[in-house]
Amino acid sequence: MPRLLHPNAAHVADTLIARGHHGVIVTQPAPTHSAEQAAEALGADRGAIVKSLIFLLDDEPVLLLVSGAHEVNLDATGARLQGTLTRAPLDVVREVTGQPIGGVAPLGHPTNLPTYMDTALAAHPELWAAAGHPDTVFRTTFPELLRVTAGLSIDMD
Repeated sequence: MPRLLHPNAAHVADTLIARGHHGVIVTQPAPTHSAEQAAEALGADRGAIVKSLIFLLDDEPVLLLVSGAHEVNLDATGARLQGTLTRAPLDVVREVTGQPIGGVAPLGHPTNLPTYMDTALAAHPELWAAAGHPDTVFRTTFPELLRVTAGLSIDMD
């Protein structure tokens, strides 16, 4: 018998559909806590996993969609965004996304976050992103994710 989607994942699916995406959410048998685990579970390249990370840019929350093969260079990326970039505290992440750590999706948040997407993700024909809960993901492409998030593409390394 199919399992019902977690309410967060159902909300992400509805948001995706409203923005012209197919909205199909894949539920994994177990949560994946790292890009490496997600890539292994999906049979995908680690670089094709989209990490949705909340940072503070001069004390304002922003969403960075980062390749699973990268870590954000805070100084260089902050300079590109014309500010100081720091990791957001966990309570801020929960507040601005409404989603649990490890399952933060690139969209479906209660607040409209400025979104920046790692240019390295463009090298992959297929991307996988969390869907609002640690055991859910959805498949997309670089241009589609850029469109549905209204994001801007930047170098993050």
